[in-house]
Amino acid sequence: MRTYEPSSIERKWQSIWEKRGVFKVSTDPTKPKYYVLEMFPYPSGKIHMGHVRNYTLGDIVARVKRMKGYNVLHPMGWDAFGLPAENAALKHGVHPAKWTHSNIEHMKAQLKKLGFSYDWEREFATCDPEYYRFEQRFFIELYERGLAYKKQSLVNWCESCQTVLANEQVEEGKCWRCGEVVTTKEMEGWFLRITQYAEELLEDLNKLAGFWPEKVLVMQRNWIGKSEGAEIEFFIPDLGKTLTVFTTRPDTLFGVTYLALSPEHPLAVEIAHQKGFENRLLDFREKVRRERKNIEEGLAEKEGFFLDTHAIHPLTKEAIPLYTANFVLMEYGTGAIMCVPAHDQRDFEFARKYGLPIKVVIQPQEEPLSPETMESAYEGPGLMVNSGEFTGLSNEDGKKGVTEKLSSLGLGRKKITYRLRDWGVSRQRYWGCPIPMIYCETCGVVPEKLENLPVRLPLDAQIDPRGRSPLPELREFVDTTCPKCGGRGRRETDTFDTFVESSWYFARFTCPHSPEPLNKEDVSYWLPVDQYIGGIEHAILHLLYARFFTKALRDLGYLDLDEPFKRLLTQGMVIKETYRCPRHGWIYPEEVSDDGSCLRDNCGEKVVIGKPEKMSKSKCNVVDPDVMIEKYGADTVRLFIAFAAPPEKDLEWSDHGIEGAHRFLRRVYNLVEEYADTLANLEYREEDLTGLSDSARKLRRKLHQMIKKVHQDFEERMHFNTGIARIMEFLNYLQDSLKEMDLGEEKNLRLLKEVFEKLILCLSPVCPHICEELWERIGKKTLVAEESFPDWIEELTKEEVINLVVQINGKVRDQVEVPSGIGKEEAWEIVSGLPKIQKYLDNKTIKNVVFVQDRLINIVVT
Repeated sequence: MRTYEPSSIERKWQSIWEKRGVFKVSTDPTKPKYYVLEMFPYPSGKIHMGHVRNYTLGDIVARVKRMKGYNVLHPMGWDAFGLPAENAALKHGVHPAKWTHSNIEHMKAQLKKLGFSYDWEREFATCDPEYYRFEQRFFIELYERGLAYKKQSLVNWCESCQTVLANEQVEEGKCWRCGEVVTTKEMEGWFLRITQYAEELLEDLNKLAGFWPEKVLVMQRNWIGKSEGAEIEFFIPDLGKTLTVFTTRPDTLFGVTYLALSPEHPLAVEIAHQKGFENRLLDFREKVRRERKNIEEGLAEKEGFFLDTHAIHPLTKEAIPLYTANFVLMEYGTGAIMCVPAHDQRDFEFARKYGLPIKVVIQPQEEPLSPETMESAYEGPGLMVNSGEFTGLSNEDGKKGVTEKLSSLGLGRKKITYRLRDWGVSRQRYWGCPIPMIYCETCGVVPEKLENLPVRLPLDAQIDPRGRSPLPELREFVDTTCPKCGGRGRRETDTFDTFVESSWYFARFTCPHSPEPLNKEDVSYWLPVDQYIGGIEHAILHLLYARFFTKALRDLGYLDLDEPFKRLLTQGMVIKETYRCPRHGWIYPEEVSDDGSCLRDNCGEKVVIGKPEKMSKSKCNVVDPDVMIEKYGADTVRLFIAFAAPPEKDLEWSDHGIEGAHRFLRRVYNLVEEYADTLANLEYREEDLTGLSDSARKLRRKLHQMIKKVHQDFEERMHFNTGIARIMEFLNYLQDSLKEMDLGEEKNLRLLKEVFEKLILCLSPVCPHICEELWERIGKKTLVAEESFPDWIEELTKEEVINLVVQINGKVRDQVEVPSGIGKEEAWEIVSGLPKIQKYLDNKTIKNVVFVQDRLINIVVT
């Protein structure tokens, strides 16, 4: 009997799939399509277990859908430009291009070892000129539509990475990529006008409800941040200028006791310059930036200081003090707010801290509010008080009345605002797509001619080890001709934010070899992506940008859809416990002895075992996929990944778990191998499987029940872990049944052939290599990868006999075996004769009999 040798089996079938082009796909309107896509990786050098989980989940979906008759598009490529690749290349002292392409080659080999069903003929890297030439074209067309523009702005600057960062790329005041503290800087840069789509981006989230995780929808709604209210103008005599604030509560205008500005607000900067405390404001601004996440989550203490300036209240004409405060964001509204401590909790806390007045202007119907005794702000509804001509109105009527009054005086207006800001796409780094714009002294800013695209990134540039872009000093790149007048021109030396590339790659996968940016027939057939899979960390950045880009490309005439991804699965992280030595810090699991002491350098110190955390090299709790594949095989890794946790939950790595998965596959292999030669030339038809013994009939019923449940778990619910559990349960039942079956009977052998065929097909989306091998061993000449998912016979999924629960007044009193599908009258005849039940019915009046077929009967008595 042959033994299970994963490495040779997996190499064999991967080679066959590739030679036969099994996963190659083309547009075919005669077939139903299914487009499954996992977020593509940046070529970091090695795939990690997070990648393996993401891609395994996607591959199971792709294989199941292919077996269900869909024309499946399942592509893979590389998010190759940007800071991650450039920083890694600099660290290793190689050119980013060489680093990137070397990593792609290595990672592609790793992915192929796992047997993923990708159509590799569609592969591309975003650093390919044939890819980014079309990105440059899109940008030019957006520019011509007024959707791309350049402006001076206060930007997030990472000194370590030597580049601008979008707000979304600043995490707790630090760079999302290198972790260094981010500062602010005045710079010119290119922007995409995502704000023009704010309302549509918000409204279309409703189309995704039920198909995307609610958490992602909430995060996007909050990031877009729609607010309805009023803009109100406060005149500042010291500056001779007007400060505009936005508020959702114009009804509380008479309760304003101070105004608060973001430390980034231009008027705050001007006041600081005039009053001589520029350094204090700058220090405060940087402190706010560092603490931004805590501030946004309401965890930071309210802080600020008086700007030594007052503004004039538009209606009462009172002098209102101006403060700068850490809870006012420049990105929201106008970057300035009116503060009403009695009716806003943030304002209340700040006022109490700095001894500012509190004025009640909304009284609830219950106990009247008194500023002296208030312990928190009252933010609910009520009647307006201390509000001049509006006193006595409900606060809802007051919102409208106050806004109309301000509008009539030219001091305010109704306003809808969004937290969302335009997307700054300029990066001062080398390894990115060149922005295709030219500066001409005569013509100004001019886009490159479309026929001259791509503007190629020069690959012979000498890379500055500090990260500074060499492009501004590269005369052969910078010096060019103006496309408009033919005079001397200067190229833009900024490159695109890497998120631009990933905002449309899914569309290019539908037509990667087209001479046009997007082929209409292909994108119309394949898009939207039916199932998108990736981490929750991309909820705002990538997913919001991709949604925006889809709408923009629609308006440019390239697409005819509103949303790029029909369904979204955000898989959980792969986590593992950590090990920390008092002397050596984080250590690897293999450096811990059986008694829990550190083995490194014969240390002997007691190791502290920490809670499971996301796998990371810095904490030494990583597991190398290559090591696992070599030790157990790709199918075992795939099986453990799919079985250990539901897709959306975190998966805790377990050495015992992966060993258990391997034992299961070995059991499957050995069982089929034991009978393979006997079954290889045996076929069966449905009529061959009649007249079976009771045990054989029960086995066949269990088989068809398993097929139905696995289908539901794999295709309908994406509960791969429970589907695998059903396969495992069936294997246990099968092995027990074989002990009792007479395999000398040909009928039973034919049944066993059906069992093995359908068991192999059910397991194949998860463990394709072993299933191809076993399929061949039982005499099949086709490929499992080209087979259909097994059908089940509905009648066989129903039990012949079931346990009927018997209740008296809702309490379980007995249970009895009855034929499946029995009716109420027949069930009552059986139940009423049960001795245990009769004693509960003696001297009782039966008021009702509730019957649920194949489940229970409840007798209501008094």
